[in-house]
Amino acid sequence: MTPARVSVPGAEWLEADGYGGFAMGRADGLRTRRYHALLTVARQPPSSRVTLVNAVEAWVTTPDGRFALTSHRYEPDVIHPDGIERLSGFTGEPWPTWTWRLPGGVEVQQELIVRCGAGAPLTALCWRLRAPASSVQLTVRPLISGRDLHSTHHENDSFTFDAHTAGDVVAWQPYAALPAIAALSNGRYEHEPLWFRQFDYEEERARGLDFTEDLASPGTFHFDVGVRHAILAFGVRGTQESPLLSVSASDCFAALRAAEERRRAHYAHPMHAAAAAYVVARVSPLEASDGRTIVAGYPWFSDWGRDTFIAMRGLCIAAGRLAEARAILLEWSRHLSEGMLPNYFPESGEAPRYNSVDASLWFVVAAHELLEAPSGSVLTTADRQSLRASIEEIVTAYAGGTRFGIGADDDGLLRAGIRGMALTWMDARIDQRPVTPRIGKPVEVQALWINALQAASRAAPRWSALADRARTSFHERFWNNERQCLFDVIDVDHERDVRDASVRPNQLLAAGGLPLPVLEVERARLVVDTVERALWTPAGPRTLASDDAGYAGRYEGPPARRDAAYHQGTVWPWMAGPFVSAWIRTHGGGADARAESRRRFVDPLIAHYAAHSQQGHIAELADGDAPHTPRGCPFQAWSLGELIRLGTGV
Repeated sequence: MTPARVSVPGAEWLEADGYGGFAMGRADGLRTRRYHALLTVARQPPSSRVTLVNAVEAWVTTPDGRFALTSHRYEPDVIHPDGIERLSGFTGEPWPTWTWRLPGGVEVQQELIVRCGAGAPLTALCWRLRAPASSVQLTVRPLISGRDLHSTHHENDSFTFDAHTAGDVVAWQPYAALPAIAALSNGRYEHEPLWFRQFDYEEERARGLDFTEDLASPGTFHFDVGVRHAILAFGVRGTQESPLLSVSASDCFAALRAAEERRRAHYAHPMHAAAAAYVVARVSPLEASDGRTIVAGYPWFSDWGRDTFIAMRGLCIAAGRLAEARAILLEWSRHLSEGMLPNYFPESGEAPRYNSVDASLWFVVAAHELLEAPSGSVLTTADRQSLRASIEEIVTAYAGGTRFGIGADDDGLLRAGIRGMALTWMDARIDQRPVTPRIGKPVEVQALWINALQAASRAAPRWSALADRARTSFHERFWNNERQCLFDVIDVDHERDVRDASVRPNQLLAAGGLPLPVLEVERARLVVDTVERALWTPAGPRTLASDDAGYAGRYEGPPARRDAAYHQGTVWPWMAGPFVSAWIRTHGGGADARAESRRRFVDPLIAHYAAHSQQGHIAELADGDAPHTPRGCPFQAWSLGELIRLGTGV
């Protein structure tokens, strides 16, 4: 049913507002996720997100008849109306734009622009004729809800359809506890409340989640697009209201379009433009603060500590966005507790969760790189003192011992873990049971620990001795001569000399990708060769070798099945960063090695994910088995960050 003219109908697009809110959908216009919507806003940026406007239904009337422009999927697997059959083109550049070709030579184009980082949330739609017609009437019916980002909405008696009109703005407040929705248009509004029932979200069905939804439509907007462009902008009423809602619809769209053209003109590459979606404010648009953070991934993650510090190395530091890196690190440093930084802040605003061994160590790596960068006036003397104090606090707490059994052992290495907890990035759980607990001394944690000690020694040389002892122990205790690579964990479950020989990509961080490579070049080359042979795919490295008894080649099905495969063979493209860094280092480190690594690894990886999502973005993960279908979060910060970091020559 989908026309071949849209080359990748299922490819997804994302437009973020700079506060954690966003609009998101597919090239063909079908909504297949509960997250596909036009206006999702963060009430406590970047969290407490609610979806207010889910979609529109649009059709035109010409001398040749009435023709739908949109399509939706309903239970049981029914697509209606048939607008998708007339869709003749889609582009995501510079923002999502669709073209429909109608009988009689009429062409209609629709643009979607989201205001980014410049104030209150606003999504604007503009329809225009691309081919002349004597009379074309456009009707647009908003489909709205007012629900938590992760929920689905169903018909209920509490929903309020009442419309409040003031000039060109129509406002609805479906639920008293949520912001009112404001719609600015240059058309005529007609109040006509209806429920649209049983939308079918096939991606949610595949994930084993609630996959049907009912949406409300309070009325319709009518436009004569034969006379002028049709404009419909959605925002919120109240404290987060956009000033652009107080001007005419045409002035609103013109101002928004010009602002977004200026903003996007600063980015020389699509990846750098995409990176802007993840760096967001950690305060409301009304607060006078430069607090910043990184959304780990769209649509369902907020800001996670580990993800933030890994991603910012590419998104901010390597990309030269040092002022944003400064704001992120200083904002997060306020949340230090017993030497630990939060793994994440719950979406609903509860207390932060301190359940990660490596988030604080990644903070040290990022802070060290910013301190060493040619930052000029970006860091003040007070900033430098604050970052160094945070590094010292983390290393001191880790050396002496902190939560969850984290502490330096007598060999200088860092032990971590208690039963029932998963503290590393491989943290999937099923029924509160970790799938990969990795209690003991995980290999990448040691690489991060040694790097943290070296970073701390810049201001406090006393840490050098512990760094040297840890590195010596690492060389003596982690080498797996049989497999010519590193053990994944030693002293498993805190039992001396019990080793986990699983071949995983974690060992790459000892070979490259960090400021200080822990392994010498000869052994690092053997690690790279083993990882390439056992783990590498066109989508990135698997998390477990395919010949391992615990290997799971496909990440699909209900939550428990997916969690069981999350780190048991599933591909994670962010790990391509340390792999390629180590490959370059062990193949001479020069321009030829960089060019060859790009040809062999980076370009195929980018092309693989580009077939499934908007240009510049990279998904969270992919199946370990061919054809390595992208899975998980379709827009992931650290996946993109690591590729940007590679592009700068690190």
